[in-house]
Amino acid sequence: MTGHHLILGKITDFITGETLDETHDEQYRQKIARQLVNQKGYQKKEIKPRLALTVRADNKKAVIPVDFLITLSDKVGMIIKFGPGSLVTRHRCVLAASRIIAPYQIPVAVVTNGEDADILNGKTGKLISNGMKNIPSKKELMEYIKTWNYEPLPENRAEMESRILYAYEVDGSCPCDDTICRIADE
Repeated sequence: MTGHHLILGKITDFITGETLDETHDEQYRQKIARQLVNQKGYQKKEIKPRLALTVRADNKKAVIPVDFLITLSDKVGMIIKFGPGSLVTRHRCVLAASRIIAPYQIPVAVVTNGEDADILNGKTGKLISNGMKNIPSKKELMEYIKTWNYEPLPENRAEMESRILYAYEVDGSCPCDDTICRIADE
């Protein structure tokens, strides 16, 4: 075992072909990746897995993983964050990430535990839909983002979202969580 994940062996990443440690969480991530390509119509090149997002709170800094970014027409249209357990408790995290991971507000933010999903409007945070089957297909996302105003967040708002994400994902994490990289205070 490493960190708090039981290593079951090795697994090949469906999107990149990389060899990864196989954990229960990674099995769910791979299931989501296959669903995005095989059922939702996305091309592998439109999906960026395991994006490392740097977050800050005052002089503290950390890198947290974001499971999937979906890019269509050179804009990120959807972010997907996986986490075991309750979805509602993860809404604020995925919304904060959707507000700082790109230089504009990402339209759709999805939080999933691999069995269920909540699909949120990135700007309002309101629930658009729920259920794994309702994660937007490529066609549905293209339609949704047609009229989206990709406006940048004010700098002070982006700073607040980063603080929120740091509080939830870093301060609130298990000390043995090796998916988060705490960077020494500046």
